[in-house]
Amino acid sequence: MSIRHGLLALLQRGPMHGYQLRATFVASTGGTWPLNIGQVYTTLTRLERDALVRALPESEGQRPYEITEAGRAEVGAWFATPVERGERPRDELAVKLALAITTPGVDVAAVVQGQRTATMRAMQEYTRLKRGADGELPWRLVLDAMVFQAEAELRWLDHCESTLLRHAAGSLAVAPATPEVARERA
Repeated sequence: MSIRHGLLALLQRGPMHGYQLRATFVASTGGTWPLNIGQVYTTLTRLERDALVRALPESEGQRPYEITEAGRAEVGAWFATPVERGERPRDELAVKLALAITTPGVDVAAVVQGQRTATMRAMQEYTRLKRGADGELPWRLVLDAMVFQAEAELRWLDHCESTLLRHAAGSLAVAPATPEVARERA
């Protein structure tokens, strides 16, 4: 998600100044996406430059912004467009396991098990947080996404573990025989 579209979506609710936008954004995402106030004001400047928002007169030392019709059209198009999964983000865990497999002396099974334990703990925490999120639908949906991602990671770790076991068993079965073993088999 771009901060640009997130701020436009929030401004559809009504005019807000930067600190309100930041607080509302963080609250709407359950704090899972911390937002720096500098990012908010930089983004507002660009949105104003692109005529997607306009600054209102200063009030109580704060300058509120409101969304323009062009901004409404932009955020409407964003909501209507599915999220592309084209470019694969870097997955630190996948890279870590790939490197563990190819690095001598690394106990890959221990790496997998350590990650499985951490992911299970995280999933339990998300589930606990869900119980306390009564009436907060946006936060519950964010937590649901986090639970589903953790579940998918656990399934993937199970897959990695079974693949590693099959690979190790296959490597032993097709290991080239030494000349002595070849003579004994003959």
